[in-house]
Amino acid sequence: MWNDLLRRLLVYARFIPRPHVVGQIMTQHPSPDELLEGILVLVKDGERQKWACLRCPCGCGERLQLSLNPSRRPRWTVAFDWLHRPTVAPSVHQLNACHCHFWIKKGMIEWCKDSGRRFDQSPHY
Repeated sequence: MWNDLLRRLLVYARFIPRPHVVGQIMTQHPSPDELLEGILVLVKDGERQKWACLRCPCGCGERLQLSLNPSRRPRWTVAFDWLHRPTVAPSVHQLNACHCHFWIKKGMIEWCKDSGRRFDQSPHY
């Protein structure tokens, strides 16, 4: 809670840019109503990270579920900084109709040149 307030204050004071994506931790997969635009939900079981869930940032609304299981392929890693801004590695490449390809670094969406669609990013949280 304090981190979210501090992040908002730093954005308001223009010390940091408003993130496109902020992180939230849950112990179970979010329902469709809980998975909002601009939120990356990290699903954890104790200390073990299991899934990263978010809505596609292109605006198509597709629900993305990224496996964080080290024994699965493909797999991603997610880290939150102290302001709950997520960094995801490697990039996310959608193979559905939108063909989005992007990175999430410190809560900011960085579109790859080969992305099928790029959209004006109005920050959310």
